[in-house]
Amino acid sequence: MNIIGDVAGRNCVLLDDIVDSAGTLCNAADALLAEGAASVSAYVTHGVLSGGAVARVAASQLRELVLTDTIAPTEAVRVAHNIRVISIAPLIGEAIARIAKEESVSVLFD
Repeated sequence: MNIIGDVAGRNCVLLDDIVDSAGTLCNAADALLAEGAASVSAYVTHGVLSGGAVARVAASQLRELVLTDTIAPTEAVRVAHNIRVISIAPLIGEAIARIAKEESVSVLFD
């Protein structure tokens, strides 16, 4: 894994659409911290978290992994000290309401 740019002393944020085994995510956090990053957090849309992924994240140096609830969190996810799940229900509800009123949905993503 290669880091491009200077991350020393910076709080780094990793963004991804999906995390399954969390191996690449945890390795990226390790690489950033090895280059002097102050902290690493990750924000992911879909948390599949199969196999030992939750244990891998919990044991990792990630300050926080933030997931949406597009996939129902397991009990292991709910109790992990560095995993936080946020609801997309308000976003979906607003999209449905806008469609019903024939209003723009794209403004939700501006």
